[in-house]
Amino acid sequence: MNLNTDGAKPIYIQISEWLETEILNGNFGYDEKVFSQYQLAEMFNINPATAAKGLTKLVEEEILYKKRGLGMFVAGGAREAILEKRKDQTLRRLVEEIVAEAKHLNISEEEVIRMIREVNQKGEGEEK
Repeated sequence: MNLNTDGAKPIYIQISEWLETEILNGNFGYDEKVFSQYQLAEMFNINPATAAKGLTKLVEEEILYKKRGLGMFVAGGAREAILEKRKDQTLRRLVEEIVAEAKHLNISEEEVIRMIREVNQKGEGEEK
């Protein structure tokens, strides 16, 4: 993954989202140790304190837990918590933006739903 150092999203958030994606993809399972702040700092060429902030965010969200002297580990239910968080935050925000733009363009709810179905069907065809 490449970090966007020029973007609006803080680096520590990008680190935490990357780790979440790694968990979702099955690269880290329940009770499995994740990268340390120093490993993340070396991997992404960032300050270890920035990496630590990303890890701390995931601990606060109960996606990771600390074992004193051993590092950070994936918490039970982490995958489900990440899915729920992304659904509630990311997906909802995107839907709100779509609805606002549709209203601005005077597009009906039915037309927006039709467009979503078309995109979804096209995506299903590409997966096969």
